[in-house]
Amino acid sequence: MDLNIDNIDIQILTLLMENAKNPYAMIGAALGVSTGTVHGRIRKLEQNGIIKRHLLVVDYSKLGFDISAFLGIYLHSSSLYKQVASKLYEIDEVVSLDYTTGMYSMFVKLICRDTRHLKDVLHEKIQKIEGIQRTETFISLDESINRPAKIT
Repeated sequence: MDLNIDNIDIQILTLLMENAKNPYAMIGAALGVSTGTVHGRIRKLEQNGIIKRHLLVVDYSKLGFDISAFLGIYLHSSSLYKQVASKLYEIDEVVSLDYTTGMYSMFVKLICRDTRHLKDVLHEKIQKIEGIQRTETFISLDESINRPAKIT
């Protein structure tokens, strides 16, 4: 698929990745193009699936969610990935899921209020999913870097 992405598209993406609330007029002024051009380019990037969605980065700890944990999941069989992924999707505390190579079949990020909440999610929700052989939990002490990838 030829997406015809040029330098203007890359610059628009870079400005939006720095702050998704940047007004189209500000982006246009910074790049020397019209607001209409920016709007059309962003719409094209969305239609081509390059921009998937616009998200907020939330400090969950300020909302009472003090535990950020990662979970390595071993599956009984890799053929169970889609089945297990669909069950994990139903768990509100699961905020990301990656299908991986290496030691784990899947790697999940969880956000929980405290260690008791984490234990309940693990024991009452995740470890009861058919197809999961076992899990290994890693509690994050600090997220030091959370930034978009540089695309230029």
